[in-house]
Amino acid sequence: MSDAILLVALLAAATARGAAPLVLAALGGLFAERSGIVDIGLEGKMLASAFAAAATAAVTGSAWAGLGAGIAASVMIGLVHGFACITHHGNQVVSGMALNITASGLTAVLGYAWFREGGQTPLLGAGARFAPIELPGAAALAGMPGIGVIYAQVVSGHNVLVYLAAAAVPVVTWLVYRTRFGLRLRAVGESPGAVDTAGISVSATRYEALVVSGVLCGISGAYLSIAHHASFIRDMSAGKGYLALAALIFGQWRPAPTLGACLLFAFADAVQTRLQGTPLPLVGVVPVQLIQALPYVLTVCLLAGFVGRAVAPHAIGVPYVKER
Repeated sequence: MSDAILLVALLAAATARGAAPLVLAALGGLFAERSGIVDIGLEGKMLASAFAAAATAAVTGSAWAGLGAGIAASVMIGLVHGFACITHHGNQVVSGMALNITASGLTAVLGYAWFREGGQTPLLGAGARFAPIELPGAAALAGMPGIGVIYAQVVSGHNVLVYLAAAAVPVVTWLVYRTRFGLRLRAVGESPGAVDTAGISVSATRYEALVVSGVLCGISGAYLSIAHHASFIRDMSAGKGYLALAALIFGQWRPAPTLGACLLFAFADAVQTRLQGTPLPLVGVVPVQLIQALPYVLTVCLLAGFVGRAVAPHAIGVPYVKER
């Protein structure tokens, strides 16, 4: 029984670590899409942030400096997306995909040019990455069955960015539903013409949303390279930006359901990692490639079953041209 509890606790801890970048990126996308901007460029922002964070941390030896650089890189890409889509009324999907492709190639080229390690960054030392934090009393409660194991294995032992991702959900909920900024944000995504008539700048509100999205995606990308891993690896986001976008759609553009979708995807990823090379009853050892596809198969199945019921903001993807 204790082994089963420990296994569940380990899976839960792995789920929390895997969900952190998805939650942060999905919440960032929530701000952009609630304002009416299709944020398919989440993948590119995460990748650029991961590279900038790892490169800066490798040079300065500071994880916090790396985090700041990652946020700056993500915000810059978000502003480029806004310049193309808000200022020049470009196609939002095309702009986002172009940024994703650019980030994928540019990070590898810069990594090779700067560090000569095949597009990667050097391994980060102890001070250049965020280490796990042991919460008070975790060691004393580790031997206690049930709640002690859960506290020691699931709640304690994560880095600061995981706890930041957990705190971001209630904060984003408050911002979107309880503040003037959130009211304007939702109004711009639903009826930009009415907001413009009321004297509120649609363009400024959407740019603000993209900046907030860039900050959250920057933290998400930095988590990959200077918290969850100890260096940048080419294309290390591995589709997590698209998974975050799928979680956002599945969560109906609301923070709490989006968190649930991210946890579900992260749990599937934790299970596939655990099942690799493990013989299953009546089946035997399943090919690794099939096991690794589990999170993405789950994503496709969920979207196929629920995306038709998802009601997006009415003005999403539609450039707003101010009437003269």
